[in-house]
Amino acid sequence: MLQDPGPAAVLAAVRSFVARHGAPDQPLVVACSGGADSLALALAARSALAGTGRPVLAATVDHGLQAGSADRAAATADELAGIGYQQVRVLTVQVSGSGGLEAAARRARYGALRQLAERVARPGPPCPVLLAHTADDQAETVLLGLARGSGPRSIAGMRPWRPPWGRPLLGVTRADTEATCRAAGLTPWDDPHNIDPAFTRVRLRREVLPLLDEVLGGGVRGALARTAGLMAQDLDALDELARAVLAGVTAPDGSLDAPALAAQPAAIIGRVLRDWAAAGGARPLGHQQLTRMVAQVRDRAGPPQVRISGGLDVVRTGDVVRLQPSRPAAIGR
Repeated sequence: MLQDPGPAAVLAAVRSFVARHGAPDQPLVVACSGGADSLALALAARSALAGTGRPVLAATVDHGLQAGSADRAAATADELAGIGYQQVRVLTVQVSGSGGLEAAARRARYGALRQLAERVARPGPPCPVLLAHTADDQAETVLLGLARGSGPRSIAGMRPWRPPWGRPLLGVTRADTEATCRAAGLTPWDDPHNIDPAFTRVRLRREVLPLLDEVLGGGVRGALARTAGLMAQDLDALDELARAVLAGVTAPDGSLDAPALAAQPAAIIGRVLRDWAAAGGARPLGHQQLTRMVAQVRDRAGPPQVRISGGLDVVRTGDVVRLQPSRPAAIGR
């Protein structure tokens, strides 16, 4: 198997990841849909952990979105057992809610996998869950972030490790995972949704990225993945600086020293406010909310009150900014 660069790259990526994340006796969950990427991940995880004594189990999710989905999940479970997994779980979910089918299915899938990671790791925190996103998926994520104009966090794409989610394969390609499956004699499942042009990611994969490669002379996927990695490094550095600033401008009662915070660069101010609000019970801030909070901090004539998600108001009085429960009569301007 290791003669082919594809399988070697996949195995090396997974070995490196499991060596760096989690205790030697902490369980691992490998998520597998039956496609080439996740089957290659499952194969590599079994090889990487062979003889280590570290518990590992596989899980496949039945979203119930296609006829025969239960049979498909059962077939994937059988395939996982056939490559050596002694523990395989089939997780059945209900897909519903806002944001479109892709987003709803993702929420349901991640929720079920997190619950499994919590159960098998009790009484500790959730154990790592390995997901099979590759450099190709990362390139698609970066393009979507650029198109939405949602800032550097979107351009940074998916992180290799954001507990409990581990993505060991972000540095390898879909061609590598397909080669891994061929070398092992496995026939991956081709999800019909992966060729349905109704899904934005499918059109990116099948139309946009090939066109970009043609126009720019190739290498676009790798370049986008590298961009994500470099952006993630910059974001980590800014986040670390913001944590230090937050500690320095926060009073014992939890309020903020507005002039001290206003002396910082805009990128730091925004991060400090986002973390401060989250610690105070706010839900994720929208762009407009955060923009108004920054203006509130930087300008005495800015909004004296900003209503944010989570039933809270951000109020400036003199040089102090504090959080308080929203009042029915309060109106942010």
